[in-house]
Amino acid sequence: MLAHRRFTAFVLSLALAVPVLSGPSRAQEAEDQWQHGVATVGDLKYSEGFPHFDYVNPQAPKGGPLRLAVEGNYDTLNPLLARGEPASGLSHVFEPLLVPADDELNSVYGLLAESLSYPDDYSSVTFRLRPEAKWADGKPVTPEDVIFSFENAKENVPQMEFYYRHVVKAEKTGEREVTFTFDEPNNRELPQIVGQLTIVPKHWWEGKGPNGEQRDISRTTLEPPLGSGPYKVASLNPGSAITYELRDDYWGKDVNVNVGQNNFGTITYRYYADRDVMFESFRSGNEDYWWENTARRWATAYDFPAVKEGRVKLEEYENELRKVGVMVGFVFNTRREKFADPRVREALNYAFDFEELRRTIFYDSYDRVDSFFFRTELASSGLPEGRELEILNEVKDLVPPKVFTQPYENPVNGDPQKLRENLRKAVNLLKDAGYELRGNQMVNIKTGEPLSFEIMLGGPTIEPVALAFARNLKMIGVEATVRSVEQSQFTNRWRSRDFDVMYNAWAQSANPGNEQAEYWGSQASDREGSQNYSGISDPGVDALIRKVIFAKDRDEQIAAVKALDRVLLAHHIVVPTYSSKTSRIAYWDTIAHPDPLPEYSLGFPSIWWSTKAAN
Repeated sequence: MLAHRRFTAFVLSLALAVPVLSGPSRAQEAEDQWQHGVATVGDLKYSEGFPHFDYVNPQAPKGGPLRLAVEGNYDTLNPLLARGEPASGLSHVFEPLLVPADDELNSVYGLLAESLSYPDDYSSVTFRLRPEAKWADGKPVTPEDVIFSFENAKENVPQMEFYYRHVVKAEKTGEREVTFTFDEPNNRELPQIVGQLTIVPKHWWEGKGPNGEQRDISRTTLEPPLGSGPYKVASLNPGSAITYELRDDYWGKDVNVNVGQNNFGTITYRYYADRDVMFESFRSGNEDYWWENTARRWATAYDFPAVKEGRVKLEEYENELRKVGVMVGFVFNTRREKFADPRVREALNYAFDFEELRRTIFYDSYDRVDSFFFRTELASSGLPEGRELEILNEVKDLVPPKVFTQPYENPVNGDPQKLRENLRKAVNLLKDAGYELRGNQMVNIKTGEPLSFEIMLGGPTIEPVALAFARNLKMIGVEATVRSVEQSQFTNRWRSRDFDVMYNAWAQSANPGNEQAEYWGSQASDREGSQNYSGISDPGVDALIRKVIFAKDRDEQIAAVKALDRVLLAHHIVVPTYSSKTSRIAYWDTIAHPDPLPEYSLGFPSIWWSTKAAN
């Protein structure tokens, strides 16, 4: 299931094809089973016909500006394309069939679709579109648009082709109905996954642009697109800025899932190459909102007059972290021969001195990550027991034996003596893997090749952490260079697997499922652009992914996820680093939000509003 909003592009897992009924017959059978939403964990909170989500301000004023700073650049407004850097904020223009509720773990409700139905074995799903759903040109959103969007997502985005590969057919099954047929029954996530598809207008993309040339959805474009969403592109400066304007004629302004949302009159994203410059621009009042990602800056840089005068508000929240697990750290590209041996990867973890960094530059703001599902009830700990142990025994011949006898623990440093002891352990592990120290270099005994590599970063924020790691590695003869690249180059390089080690993360929802195959599955390991960054390809991991996907209930799911977590940790595909306990935000008194915020989100910017709004 889709996880944190900063991390997207998920895929489906391995499966066997099985005979299924045709889409129309299933839609007919489900005639009396239409639902206004669906939950994969527990029951829906909101009953049919609910007026609005509890966490919104239904009287929120409409209008006023929102100004935001983002890092990097953009070169396309096409939302269904793997190439290029899409502009921030395209989700204001386009809509999916279903949208999540931010006060529930994993529930979605109809937006473009007023309802959905599916059989007991989840072998298909049928969506009934709202009759009032319109594109910005006034034409209705149709089943043909949904099918067009689905087919082009699969064709133009490799991640989506894998993500939707168990969707064997999409067809119109009624005037406002579209049915997706699956070749994998009993996969409870598939209705939600299809409902998250971004829908684009077929007639617009098959038409001609203002220049008279035929549009092409397989290419990048900077032509302002036609959408069904609450905003339209008002102006753009390619790679530098883009502004969206609230549509007065938006079809869905009174739909219950939209009440109290989409409040700003305009939303502008300005692009910067350097995050320090971005912050100075925020301090100067050029932007309204700031999400802080640096402990030092949060502790030392907010003493400017606007904070003291109360014009800039500082707040910390656990909300958006309550249902999000995370693994973040230095990710090994195991496709490279030097990182093929897990003992090499494990050895390098001993050189990461989190405790010293926490004392010197983190201001005690972070915790060390020790699970791929860190912060959630899904994280493994201690030795396996109960159903988790039973699941591991079912794949015993496919997983590392130590998962049964050794709990995963990160090395603990923090003072010179502990660091020396851990570096000795690292040297011993490297020796076992075929390396030895020759002078001041760690070299491969057989080839004489030094153990050296580049650490790729997507910007300068993590440089102090990476450089400290590199200094410790140098003490055992390992040469690690640190290179920060701009965001588009970072993206292109990880997509093409052009890296030794990179700093990156995987986000996890509280309801893991099909996306696990994208993160760790063998079929994703060599596919360019997948989120299997490390290239892990392991039959034991594949078997456990399937146990997660097909867990029959929550208890079974938790046990299967813990087993998967434990096995992933045993493969040492990443040097785990750290994660914040809270989201730290700063914002000017030009904007405001409901109090309280939703249980599992900051709701930004959808449920916030401008204090400069006229009404």
